[in-house]
Amino acid sequence: MIDSKNSNTTNQSTVAAFAILEEMAQHSEDSRVTDIAAKLDMPRARVFRYLQTLMHLGYVRQDPTTDRYRLTLKLFHLGQAIADGTQLTSVARPIMAALRDAVGQTVTLSIPETDGMRVIDIVRMETPVQIITKPGALLALHASAQGKIALAWGDPQYRARLEAMAADELALQGRDMAWLDAEIAHARKTCWAVAPEEALPGVNAISAPIFDSTGQFVATITIAGSVLHITPTPPEHFIVSVLQAARDISGDLGSKEYPV
Repeated sequence: MIDSKNSNTTNQSTVAAFAILEEMAQHSEDSRVTDIAAKLDMPRARVFRYLQTLMHLGYVRQDPTTDRYRLTLKLFHLGQAIADGTQLTSVARPIMAALRDAVGQTVTLSIPETDGMRVIDIVRMETPVQIITKPGALLALHASAQGKIALAWGDPQYRARLEAMAADELALQGRDMAWLDAEIAHARKTCWAVAPEEALPGVNAISAPIFDSTGQFVATITIAGSVLHITPTPPEHFIVSVLQAARDISGDLGSKEYPV
């Protein structure tokens, strides 16, 4: 739902357009006007008008057969241009590539947001099991290796907000906050976390935290692949490799020491 309480200081048309883009980005399949309108609690006609404008600008395309809408790559290229110019991605990219080659798995870089971990870069490994996560994806704090690292090393408010939001979802998985707290404690002690088949079926990931020159947690580096290769208790050389990559990036960002 679009919050209009600050309408005197914000351009509501801009807010609505970005809300539509962000909602479409959460789904791999094409979107219907009706579904977007329902999700954002906006009139269908209003959503349609914004989609037509976004089409004109080249950010959205409509399938003439189904009348559904999908994002073009224009946003991706815009985001990639911004990401390529940041210190974090510039420092991390060669280390990510080296990590991919060392372990033979896809490597991702993610940054913390209020509601999850945002994937900002991916160095892929061509394997029979392809990781379908894309740059821009938002991973749940309670159901991803990246999220567990954020809960362990990031803003304490992440955990407080999560308790009210994720209890039902954890219950559906046969888990609870006590289980999650144990996962967080492990991530805090060891500087790594796993999430076998929690974010995607058949996929596991190992994440480690990245720190800046002030010692603040700013990102995660992660390897992701089939649970056949990255098992729930992962091979030691995978853990060692991810931690070393995290140390290297942190050091290049000016971090004085790594916790483990």
